[in-house]
Amino acid sequence: MTIHCSYPLAQYQAHRDAIDAAIRRTLDSGWYILGDEVTAFEAEFARYCGVSNAIGVANGTEALALALMAMGVGKGDEVITVSHTAVATVAAIEQAGATPALVDVEAHRFTLDPAELAGALSPATKAIIVVHLYGQPADMDPIMTFARSHRLRVIEDCAQAHGARYRGRRVGSIGDAGCFSFFPTKNLGAIGDGGAIVTPDANLAQRLRQIREYGWQPRMISAVSGINSRLDALQAAILRVKLPHLDADNAARVRIAQAYRRELNALPFVMPTPAENTDHVYHQFVIRADRRDDLLNHLRAKGINAGLHYPQAVHQQPAYRDLPRRSSLRNTEALIPQIISLPIYPELGETEIGQVVDAMRSFAHD
Repeated sequence: MTIHCSYPLAQYQAHRDAIDAAIRRTLDSGWYILGDEVTAFEAEFARYCGVSNAIGVANGTEALALALMAMGVGKGDEVITVSHTAVATVAAIEQAGATPALVDVEAHRFTLDPAELAGALSPATKAIIVVHLYGQPADMDPIMTFARSHRLRVIEDCAQAHGARYRGRRVGSIGDAGCFSFFPTKNLGAIGDGGAIVTPDANLAQRLRQIREYGWQPRMISAVSGINSRLDALQAAILRVKLPHLDADNAARVRIAQAYRRELNALPFVMPTPAENTDHVYHQFVIRADRRDDLLNHLRAKGINAGLHYPQAVHQQPAYRDLPRRSSLRNTEALIPQIISLPIYPELGETEIGQVVDAMRSFAHD
């Protein structure tokens, strides 16, 4: 039996009856784009994140792009972000018409190094996108201090960190806006694509609602330029079923992470640990291994589908090799050939965890 790195089917099976009922309710309503299910989910998700507004959109990439657009960031502007991230972060900046300016990550946290910001600043800098990678919140206090002192907007990329906390606050509630993906493998995943932007700023929220639907105001009249990026009602209904279970699911991820650390700690791998004053939610359990490719092949031969997040940093990929680099990216380039993601999802059982541990031990002692 294959052990998957992530397994959204298991999540559906865990909540099958409630999800099926929500789908039937939505189908019977006759309203499939936006509507009451989306409005209800937006209110529930905003409350969960500790902000006053949530805006459902088509996916996480467009959430980031729309946030930039609503903040007036576009052509001629630069947005500081990391190269160690999903390419979606950079693609969203380009979608908004701006230019990504890449900086390095902290070696142990894997998130934006605040010490790199001063050297990354240019007259064109308008915003920072902070990525809470693998479920680990970035170090937001120094980032926010720097941003406020230079009048920069801060967008939190929370696509891998639903429910994570930094100094007691949910990610997404700290910057000017937080952007989420509900791709099926996420900690809060739909059964299809979906995304949301959360913000405490009512004016920003109004602009986001307007530009996600062609800039209409009133309906069918485009007062400003916009795009089509609407959360559909079926996905919202499914997310409403899953949201009340998110904290328990994250707690299960933490327990699995603790088991891995306990069982693998004596082996020659670098384990992820939560940074001080953060609650890591382990979207991925990413370790560092010197013989990473050999380890990956060893695990796959034993039926364990470990993952690579990511095989190349953004600046190493052909489409993005000419992007501005504002630091050496030394840590990023050191991480890339070493990182491997072990299986982790809430429904992963003790037997499967034991199989992963045994395979890791057999590799280390080979």
